[in-house]
Amino acid sequence: MRKYLLSATAVVAVIAGSGSAFADAAAAQKWIDQEFQPSTLSKADQLAEMEWFIEAAEPFSGMEINVLSEGIPTHGYESEVLTKAFEEITGIKVNHQILGEGEVVQAVQTQMQTQRNLYDGYVNDSDLIGTHSRLQLAYNLTEQMAGDWAATTSPTLDLEDFMGIQFTTGPDGNLYQLPDQQFANLYWFRKDWFDDEANKAAFKEKYGYDLGVPVNWSAYEDIAEFFSEDVQEIDGVRIYGHMDYGKRAPDLGWRMTDAWLSMAGAGSVGEPNGVPIDEWGIRMEAGSCNPNGASVTRGGAANGPAAVYAIRKWDEWLRKYAPPGAASFDFYQSLPALSQGNVAQQIFWYTAFTADMVKPQAEGNNTVDADGNPLWRMAPSPHGPYWTEGQKVGYQDVGSWTFLKSTPSDRAQAAWLYAQFVTSKTVDVKKSHVGLTFIRDSSVNHESFTERAPKLGGLVEFYRSPDRTAWSPTGINVPDYPKLAQIWWQQIGDVNSGAFTPQQAMDRLAEEMDITMARMQAVDEAAGVYGGCGPRLNEPRDAEWWFANGGAKPKLDNEKPQGETVNYDDLVARWNQ
Repeated sequence: MRKYLLSATAVVAVIAGSGSAFADAAAAQKWIDQEFQPSTLSKADQLAEMEWFIEAAEPFSGMEINVLSEGIPTHGYESEVLTKAFEEITGIKVNHQILGEGEVVQAVQTQMQTQRNLYDGYVNDSDLIGTHSRLQLAYNLTEQMAGDWAATTSPTLDLEDFMGIQFTTGPDGNLYQLPDQQFANLYWFRKDWFDDEANKAAFKEKYGYDLGVPVNWSAYEDIAEFFSEDVQEIDGVRIYGHMDYGKRAPDLGWRMTDAWLSMAGAGSVGEPNGVPIDEWGIRMEAGSCNPNGASVTRGGAANGPAAVYAIRKWDEWLRKYAPPGAASFDFYQSLPALSQGNVAQQIFWYTAFTADMVKPQAEGNNTVDADGNPLWRMAPSPHGPYWTEGQKVGYQDVGSWTFLKSTPSDRAQAAWLYAQFVTSKTVDVKKSHVGLTFIRDSSVNHESFTERAPKLGGLVEFYRSPDRTAWSPTGINVPDYPKLAQIWWQQIGDVNSGAFTPQQAMDRLAEEMDITMARMQAVDEAAGVYGGCGPRLNEPRDAEWWFANGGAKPKLDNEKPQGETVNYDDLVARWNQ
């Protein structure tokens, strides 16, 4: 392992202003002193790490590259601050563009299809791991780090420190993506309202059990009804028991594929993803890389009773218990609506929103007190009546650096250096404080987060707990994410518009997925496009046969069992054990 430390001669050269490499080292020291604190590294080790970047980047100095990511606070910090630091330290200019997630996926798909270099690097969700490992259109990072990119791979990268690395590893055991930010889909609630003695007594009298963190969807529904219809108003403000979004847009599809069906219980037992049926309802047998279908009649579960129940409850709760207009909100509009402070709980809440939800009252956030302490908490999401022990609990988004082979190697390597820089130990603790989207174990366990934890509503406790591994991204059952993901939002949008019932919409969705996978099967069998791991659809059989033989779960006689809750403080105590 090489270390690049300033010698006494170099220090003199910096003072004298001679030598471009020394100027870079001076820039590194400036950023370390003024921006990159706190850190898990000492300042000397931070400088040593930056010295490696200076030398490794020398062949690319003066190059201008383009990278793309979606718009969350973490990427805003990278785009606005870290690009400047990287250019001053390495001489590589990075245009870090930010677009909506749908546009990012579209750009990735377009570059893969056309083989034209649109961007030199993408922060592309690990949900595409099944796509990248099959199509082999992305650089295999394991091979590159050991081969052509060895000189541009940091000796202090420390892959074992990345908590989401298992999600960016293909079934072949190779790494295809490097995590850049990670956030979970959890339950959010107003702890101050839940702790109110009058609310607790009224809820217990009406429903027969304690007001607390809902363990199942029955309790979530009872709580939504209670605050919307019984409490109705707090401090003169009309309040609601639920928040969600329903606009016909790509993020409506991710609202469902981000484990909503499996939270209801639609998939199979298995972590990080169900086997043989995953959270999309797609079947792939254990030990195989060939998806067999999404429809119930092909052994899948995308249009099974649990999936239909999940969509029905989403639509029903949105209309009955959410604030007016929520059905027309998209993913990005739902956040400022929640910060107004008129919602009791949200079943499907991304921790990427934490950075905004801890802003002070002066910035329009009504969910913190005058001292900036959160009036809310996050907790595990409740599960539906079809869920069984051992199934996936929830979704985790792992936005990860991805480099496509249609990008020339020199440009890809320059982007690879930038990716390692923005995830380096020198930078990561500070970046984590800004965006609150942890990727390194060392960062989340840093003492600065122990101090800040009370202000973050349970985020630190969750990411330090062993429970976090039960939340996982889309897995390898999905053979081509861009092609299949675009089917979802259109079909779900037809439920929101009232054009189709949940059953009709999910029947159409499952059929469209099977039609699309049949096309994948044909090109894979003819030309090996998916490396022999494309779909191999089962022949249709009666749904009843599959219900009895390991397919979708049959419809329950009672889809609303007794509500069950848990005390939040007891839950956190278990996390801290």
